[in-house]
Amino acid sequence: MGIAALVAAVIAVALMFTFVFKTVRVVPQARARNIERFGRYRKTLEPGMNFIIPFVDRLKPLIDLREQVVAFKGQPVITEDNLVVNIDTVLFFQVTDPRAADYEIVNYIQAIEQITVTMLRSVIGSMDLEQTLTSRDKINTMLRGVLDEASGKWGIRVTRVEIKTIEPPKSVVDAMEKQMRAEREKRAAILTAEGVRQSKILTAEGEKQSSILRAEGDRESQILRAEGQAQAIGAVFQAVHRNDADSKVLAYQYLQTLPQLAKAEGNTFWVIPSEVTTALKTLSGAFSGEGASPPAVPPPGPGEVIGAAAAALAAGGPEQPGPGADGELARAERAVAEEAARTREEVAQVEQEVAAVQRQVAEAEGTSPAR
Repeated sequence: MGIAALVAAVIAVALMFTFVFKTVRVVPQARARNIERFGRYRKTLEPGMNFIIPFVDRLKPLIDLREQVVAFKGQPVITEDNLVVNIDTVLFFQVTDPRAADYEIVNYIQAIEQITVTMLRSVIGSMDLEQTLTSRDKINTMLRGVLDEASGKWGIRVTRVEIKTIEPPKSVVDAMEKQMRAEREKRAAILTAEGVRQSKILTAEGEKQSSILRAEGDRESQILRAEGQAQAIGAVFQAVHRNDADSKVLAYQYLQTLPQLAKAEGNTFWVIPSEVTTALKTLSGAFSGEGASPPAVPPPGPGEVIGAAAAALAAGGPEQPGPGADGELARAERAVAEEAARTREEVAQVEQEVAAVQRQVAEAEGTSPAR
């Protein structure tokens, strides 16, 4: 009896434990579970502790109510301009109705994938490649609207659709790279041309300003030089007229400038003015007259005594000159003689210089026809 009672007690405890285990069901947070009673939907268990009738109610698999993300591999899609591109998409969705997600569709993940591919081909088929590459936001919005509408009856809400990658054919990629390279080279050439143009403009402006400033400086220097020469000529002219220079002195100065004219570099042809012979004659006649014959004495005016009479009066006067006066007269005569000798030497030198100039002129005239 004792053993039988113990076995019965163990069996009763096991049955009780099994009954409790089958009766109490704990559902995690953000999960849901459908209950079927005799094969018919009974209710959906909420998160927490729930009680069911064991061996009568049957539990369906857990359904995740959190937002889920599914990445679909590249699908070949044909664009409007007949180019095949592979597009990878990422889908974000959330189960809002566990009953519809369990009983309205067999596999809602596969259903979402297929409807995404279908709608993607429909949307991309109405766009060319350029629009496809530049209209991702538009494509995402259109896909999300269509998928949300189609999956609403399945108890699923599509929150976001993103195009992950768009892979055009390799030939198209190469053509696009060449186009982009050409665009970059074009922009670089334009920028280089703009820089060269701006540089030339600035250089021309600088040269223009430099030429203007240089011309103004040359003008100011020429004006100042001309004013200085005018003042120098005026001063010389005033000095000559104020001192009343003799024509002999002017002729002598005129002849002195002739050798300086001949000393200029590169002079192969030189013209002697006709005034040279006139000046030479004037100067030589003046000095030759001074050495050969006494100078003409102007007629004496009233009350004046000529030189010989004055000498006679001085010799016969009451006061006779002493030996000191004779010495002074001799020194004066020697000084006059020395001055005359120097003048004659200068005249001779001038004549030699003029002769040399005439020879140079003759040589220049003799060689000029040969050239």
